[in-house]
Amino acid sequence: MAAQAAAAAQAAAAQAAQAEAADSWYLALLGFAEHFRTSSPPKIRLCVHCLQAVFPFKPPQRIEARTHLQLGSVLYHHTKNSEQARSHLEKAWLISQQIPQFEDVKFEAASLLSELYCQENSVDAAKPLLRKAIQISQQTPYWHCRLLFQLAQLHTLEKDLVSACDLLGVGAEYARVVGSEYTRALFLLSKGMLLLMERKLQEVHPLLTLCGQIVENWQGNPIQKESLRVFFLVLQVTHYLDAGQVKSVKPCLKQLQQCIQTISTLHDDEILPSNPADLFHWLPKEHMCVLVYLVTVMHSMQAGYLEKAQKYTDKALMQLEKLKMLDCSPILSSFQVILLEHIIMCRLVTGHKATALQEISQVCQLCQQSPRLFSNHAAQLHTLLGLYCVSVNCMDNAEAQFTTALRLTNHQELWAFIVTNLASVYIREGNRHQEVVGDMLHVRSTVYWRGSTQTTASLSAHTASERLPSTCVGSSPSSRDATTRPSECGAGGSMWAVLRLAQAQSCRRQRPHSPCQAISAGNSEDVQCRGPEPAHSLLPCAPGPHLLCAGKPQGE
Repeated sequence: MAAQAAAAAQAAAAQAAQAEAADSWYLALLGFAEHFRTSSPPKIRLCVHCLQAVFPFKPPQRIEARTHLQLGSVLYHHTKNSEQARSHLEKAWLISQQIPQFEDVKFEAASLLSELYCQENSVDAAKPLLRKAIQISQQTPYWHCRLLFQLAQLHTLEKDLVSACDLLGVGAEYARVVGSEYTRALFLLSKGMLLLMERKLQEVHPLLTLCGQIVENWQGNPIQKESLRVFFLVLQVTHYLDAGQVKSVKPCLKQLQQCIQTISTLHDDEILPSNPADLFHWLPKEHMCVLVYLVTVMHSMQAGYLEKAQKYTDKALMQLEKLKMLDCSPILSSFQVILLEHIIMCRLVTGHKATALQEISQVCQLCQQSPRLFSNHAAQLHTLLGLYCVSVNCMDNAEAQFTTALRLTNHQELWAFIVTNLASVYIREGNRHQEVVGDMLHVRSTVYWRGSTQTTASLSAHTASERLPSTCVGSSPSSRDATTRPSECGAGGSMWAVLRLAQAQSCRRQRPHSPCQAISAGNSEDVQCRGPEPAHSLLPCAPGPHLLCAGKPQGE
């Protein structure tokens, strides 16, 4: 008996030594990989070599799956080798499904792989992947909510807002069941935003009322509560502006500005909610500040307070320049484009034509840095150029710009606005009565198609966000000289752009990270969505520098 016990102890000691040795080589390789990744400049090739060196040791399935995820993440975010990134992520997804209690690697792989599929325009491959991940993630609240947001965003990209709203409704009900009123509010506010884009006002009003009650009754982290209130108030303000109720905006706008002041005084402490479904937030408070400036500019433009619009535009642009020195988030460029579009209209109204042309050039330069941004704003740019040409009495050039803008948009309101201005060009050129009559008939049919009671002058340009569909727009309710006042162009459309841009950053993980944190071999952090991640989505992304590691619930 004693001999058997001694033999068993000896075998256990040998196994422990073997496990310790295995941990040693694995941790050493991870340490080297993290060192090369965080070097200045990063040595991504050496980082990849260190991770690839794990496989010859024939590691256990858990280590193998995690390493495939880490490699896929590094290749996706830091290189153009999408084929290898896809291969590693597919292996991570396949292997992790065979391992029990391995949710973080499994769902991180599914989330990142679907992003890669979308980037490669393989949407048909991303949808079933996300659906399967959603189906098997119901016992993991954080990932279930995050994947629902991601699939909703995918449907939004395809302009299938009905399916996106259905998914957000499912998410809201799931959040209620798991006891997360905070995330329920995020789902409902997101759904309300899409309903506003579709102009389903009968559904919007009760939904916003419910959201208001949830926001007021929810007791939690002050920053989270105020960010929910900002989201809610931004929806209200833009809805009022879109409806032309400029005076009704003032109380909500005042509350919005007070919320920003409150948020700016709160400390950005690390938030660790007890409910994993609460591990989201909407926007960084610095981004919310710019957003409120932008909404204020929109109100000032519609109310005719052009000096106030210029004042807040200058403040917002100054804030954006400071943020862009530290933050490369694409949403900042989108905010900047929308602000410049508004100030350009303001310059044209006040007669500062040369300045307007310089700012149009700035918008072009910003859009050229992002093909998606350029394609979404191309029609608006040509419209602004056309309005500039009208202001300097270059009617042939104005006609060419408006005609080009018509080719680049399929949005009814922007199209009607352009046609109306084109008709004014024909009138000023003379002897083109037939074109004027044809254009006006088109505009009339457009207004009838919308069933709108607004005048033709209320039609506005559409300023699209980077990752939401071009069909989601608003309209400028002012009826004063729309064909001659460029300040009306795009005011309403930009409102929905702001909502989409802001919602794009909705529900990001809250935990702040230091760029020098080390990677973890076991419990690990979420893959950082830096690098080529698209700018705006409903997807709740996981911030943090850990490109080498799979995600774990915050606070562990």
